[in-house]
Amino acid sequence: MTQNATYPLRLPKSVKAAAEALAREEGISMNQFVSTAVAEKLVAMKTATFFSERRSRADTQALRSLLTREGGQAPREGDEGPASRTKAKTGKAAA
Repeated sequence: MTQNATYPLRLPKSVKAAAEALAREEGISMNQFVSTAVAEKLVAMKTATFFSERRSRADTQALRSLLTREGGQAPREGDEGPASRTKAKTGKAAA
């Protein structure tokens, strides 16, 4: 069962007005809007920490040797990403 906690929050009037407008547009309560915003920020911060920790353990020399190794197959048509395919078809890079 989820337990809720209350937290009195002071916001600058302009921030509160903008948040209220967005919550209204989304059809949700101000409480739900703020809760979701805080949850999204927490996830973003945890994600940044996760990748930072992963980067610190990276073996860049092993990656370079993997990327420059001989053998394998040459790229085939369709192996390029969406931007490359668009560029190949139109002669312009995707925006």
